[in-house]
Amino acid sequence: MKTVWLLLPCLYLSACLCSAEEGLEFPSFDGKDRVIDIDAKNYKKALKKYDMLCLWYHESRSSSKEHQKQFQMTEMVLELAAQVLEDKDIGFGMVDSKKDAKVAKKLGLEEEGSIYVFKDEHVIEFDGELSADTLVEFLLDLLEDPVELISNTLELRAFDNIDEDIKLIGYFKDEDSEHFKAFQEAAEHFQPYIKFFATFDKGVAKQLTLKINEVDFYEPFMEEPVTIPGKPHTEEEIVDFVNEHKRPTLRKLRAEDMFETWEDDMDGIHIVAFAEEEDPDGFEFLEILKEVARDNTNNPDLSIVWIDPDDFPLVSCPHSFFQ
Repeated sequence: MKTVWLLLPCLYLSACLCSAEEGLEFPSFDGKDRVIDIDAKNYKKALKKYDMLCLWYHESRSSSKEHQKQFQMTEMVLELAAQVLEDKDIGFGMVDSKKDAKVAKKLGLEEEGSIYVFKDEHVIEFDGELSADTLVEFLLDLLEDPVELISNTLELRAFDNIDEDIKLIGYFKDEDSEHFKAFQEAAEHFQPYIKFFATFDKGVAKQLTLKINEVDFYEPFMEEPVTIPGKPHTEEEIVDFVNEHKRPTLRKLRAEDMFETWEDDMDGIHIVAFAEEEDPDGFEFLEILKEVARDNTNNPDLSIVWIDPDDFPLVSCPHSFFQ
């Protein structure tokens, strides 16, 4: 693969990739074991017992001190998450890739070191930073309804203020509409990474210039949406459209999906830009990046990843991303 990587630091850079433990406050580990070892005898029971089952697929323990330390750290992340979410119907477990290979195959676990979440008929791979706060927020997002309803001007204003994420919004007759149900089912394929919204309100739809059963797709930082052609849409049509268009020209690195961002296998030019949004110079630089992205939104060879050092205060040098 021929790829050009460019680093564009914008004046303010501070640290190695690791986000701050902000937002959620975590208690100390209380010593109670909540994470179970999943094997052939108990995996079916665990799947039935919980609304969601969070599994860490790991390689067998080795005698290496470094490996044992990493294993214990990951296990503690799961234990803390399980402790914080104890009142939720979420189970936590570990699957040994060697001892429980048959179970892993039945569950569709493929990548060692990954965390998989089983919810209803879907399996969601966690692509975020392996920290307790990030994992907990990810799981809480998964507990929410896959489609958020917009019913008034205040909610519409909040929707308009979301510009860093991919989002879709559709206008439907009501909750019983078959086209809304297809939209809901499509949303489940991408939850919680891509946000789906819907409205049944004519006034809201008018402000969005949406016609009945029409769905608009918003790329991050773009001023205008793209209307998915051929309404009304089936679940499969929506899923196919999102899969085809879900790689934005400009995207912000986030703790909850940072590894998915780095797994981009496209050819062409990748730009990694560091800009502190709260700083005047950083803000101005970010506005330039947005303009570049808007001018090149149809260029499949360009990918810009924006990193805000405020979100990753331990980043010392951009070169650490590529070591």
